[in-house]
Amino acid sequence: MEQDIGGERIPLSTSSCAYQPCYIGQNLTIGGNISIGSMCHIGRNVTIGNHVNIQGSTYIADRTIVGSHVFIGPNSTILNDKYPPSGDASKWSPVEIADHAVIGGGCTVLPGAHLGNRSVLGGGSVLTKPIPAGEVWAGNPATFLMTREEYDARGE
Repeated sequence: MEQDIGGERIPLSTSSCAYQPCYIGQNLTIGGNISIGSMCHIGRNVTIGNHVNIQGSTYIADRTIVGSHVFIGPNSTILNDKYPPSGDASKWSPVEIADHAVIGGGCTVLPGAHLGNRSVLGGGSVLTKPIPAGEVWAGNPATFLMTREEYDARGE
């Protein structure tokens, strides 16, 4: 017997949605054409730009800033507290993800490890420091692999 459990589409605006079950914290600021997958946790005071796809089971900590045209793969974790569980927001270092960045599935982004414009973090990676614009990093800890141009050429 087949049974459809959960997955209900919940509109966040006229062009954006989240799929249940998920948690959306207070003061979420979003652009248009956003999709948030089921089982996601979106913290408080998070900002998300336009055309963003956040796949299921992703955790995004409070005060994270996500640019436009960003892809975040499933089971990714974006953290903000350098000394958990400090409970002290003055000690946090929220992550910023610039426009056109890609985060592969199963990644962990540590506090303050920003992603530059058009950067890519390979699946399963642990990002411990900022990725410059236009670079592709992967591994644990993530290190430079290639430029975004080389990455895009391989995918064509």
